[in-house]
Amino acid sequence: MENFLIELGFPALFLLSFLAATLVPIGSEWLLVALIINGQPPETLVFLATTGNYLGACTTYMIGFWGSEFLRRKVLKIKQSAQDRAENIYKKYGIWSLLLSWIPIVGDPLCLIGGALRLHFGIFSLLVFIGKLVRYALVAQITTRTISG
Repeated sequence: MENFLIELGFPALFLLSFLAATLVPIGSEWLLVALIINGQPPETLVFLATTGNYLGACTTYMIGFWGSEFLRRKVLKIKQSAQDRAENIYKKYGIWSLLLSWIPIVGDPLCLIGGALRLHFGIFSLLVFIGKLVRYALVAQITTRTISG
């Protein structure tokens, strides 16, 4: 499966990054690293991964904004404990916590709660995009430096 995704390259990275921010509890960083190691341009990969992950987060935001409890629990499978943690982070750090939307387990509920709280979509978008961009850019930079020697 890994080789198949590496062969698909750009579309696979975009799709995996999108899914990682929505329904499927998977990571996309490994594919970013594998594609860099295979000689793909890091800037393009960071753009695709960030865009896919951002759009996945927007989907989660919209489910929070318009979604029912069924979608939150049954489709996204967000546990109450994860949602409670995300709500506590919002209470403590406010909208700035969206910069942490890339963190596993807590990130998706942060986006969901952002929608449920009806945060301004422009502010949501900016903070989430920045957080996800920084994460993928750091992974790419570390990988590039590591393989360069």
